[in-house]
Amino acid sequence: MSVERVTKFLQPLGYADRVKEFEVSSATVPLAALALGVAEARIAKTLSFKIDEERTLLVVAAGDARIDNPLFKARFGMKARMLSAEEVQKRTGYLPGGVCPFDLYEGVRLCLDESLKRFDTVYPAAGSAASAVKLSPEELHDITQGEWVKVCKLPNETE
Repeated sequence: MSVERVTKFLQPLGYADRVKEFEVSSATVPLAALALGVAEARIAKTLSFKIDEERTLLVVAAGDARIDNPLFKARFGMKARMLSAEEVQKRTGYLPGGVCPFDLYEGVRLCLDESLKRFDTVYPAAGSAASAVKLSPEELHDITQGEWVKVCKLPNETE
């Protein structure tokens, strides 16, 4: 089970006790926010993109943030192309709804969007569509060594 994989990964780092599993789905931002009783913006969603036929890019962003195509293209030099549902597990090791930034396959590039920095704690998935882990953005960075980027816009940001 993927939650066990994430818990095992987080154990030596001292964060395994923060993993939460739910009786209800947390596969989408609204469902995760409901399961946790927090604002949707504090859900750290992991978006999966195809770099090419071999390489994958994951961007972890705040639940209310949206990929901004011009920012994405300027940062990564390519158009944002999300993985199909069929490609997600093959490329990330996690099923859709449970993709997370932990214990990633070799060659998966991980970036953390600056939209997460607004919060003291955020909740990325913990390997399944009914799980999450409570972390500060700094802890998330320390654990994942993800690269900070700005490729998203918030609802109140204009062009």
